[in-house]
Amino acid sequence: MKILLAPSERKTLGGNFPPISKNSFIFPEIYEKRKEAVKKYDEFLKTTDDIKNFGDDKTSVFERPVKKAVLRYSGVAFEHMKYEELDKSAQKWIDENVYIFSNLFGVISAGDLIPHYTLKQGSKPGFDIYSYYKEVFSPVLEKINESEPFIDLRAKFYEKIYKPKNAITFKFIKNGKVVSHFAKAYRGKLSAVISKHRPETIEDVLKIPFEDIKIIEIQEKKGVKEIVCEVF
Repeated sequence: MKILLAPSERKTLGGNFPPISKNSFIFPEIYEKRKEAVKKYDEFLKTTDDIKNFGDDKTSVFERPVKKAVLRYSGVAFEHMKYEELDKSAQKWIDENVYIFSNLFGVISAGDLIPHYTLKQGSKPGFDIYSYYKEVFSPVLEKINESEPFIDLRAKFYEKIYKPKNAITFKFIKNGKVVSHFAKAYRGKLSAVISKHRPETIEDVLKIPFEDIKIIEIQEKKGVKEIVCEVF
């Protein structure tokens, strides 16, 4: 199974490895397509003064040092995943099976090597990067999804790039109300727990003893199971 996660705007600086190359990412067969989008972003940085959405670093993305994506992103979900506290086998599972929908790089694995960058959700670096990546990644992901269900923990926004047909989603309820912002924390916690149990089917997921979460209902629509949970 694969977990689908949103990226975070907050990121750590620095990097331990040389700049990006074809070997930095999953799906090497579409690296040139990914590279094309990043080049357009690179060129756009030279022309924009929009620091809020694109940052103030004018260094070429292709010259910046890189680190694992799961360590680059440092938002709420990644904080609560506590990747560095997991054992090596759980970390390896996350590296290979958590797909992050980067605003700049498209669909990457948690173990892919990426530089620090700024591209706020929904911003367009001179072109519609989300429509572009939808065309690039949808066929790749659909092929995987035919044989593997996805655990979709993303924000709805990233369905602009890809929406699975065979998936599980989670809705978190607390005191009778849907949890919104803090749902990111539960997504991170779920990712960590799932990495320890490494389920292969939806039925396996339902057997996992999640902490602080009680499954109260399962709804299904068009192949997607929504697990409604009460959180404590």
